[in-house]
Amino acid sequence: QVQLLESGGGLVQPGGSLRLSCAASTTISRMAWYRQTPGKQREKVASVTSGGITDYADSFEGRFTISRDNRKNTLDLQMDNLKVEDTGVYYCYAYSLFSRETFWGQGTQVTVSS
Repeated sequence: QVQLLESGGGLVQPGGSLRLSCAASTTISRMAWYRQTPGKQREKVASVTSGGITDYADSFEGRFTISRDNRKNTLDLQMDNLKVEDTGVYYCYAYSLFSRETFWGQGTQVTVSS
């Protein structure tokens, strides 16, 4: 069983920055950050493979940066120039190619408000 724990969320003013972190119990092949906002489907923000290949949703690339440390089993999301629309719960996601299992963290709240 893989456990994921997100941290780093909080309240920030528009234009500000936050850095989210996900601590995993083990290294997983593919990891990603998802976002859930009121009235919308959960959407992928960015993903990264164990080899460091990244993929960003068009609306986030340039403002958000995903990174991982396989030695520490951590996944980070640097969020810059935050907007009110970025408010929501951010979830850490992991997928194992070996077991074909999907894992989710419980999420961390990000609130962007003046």
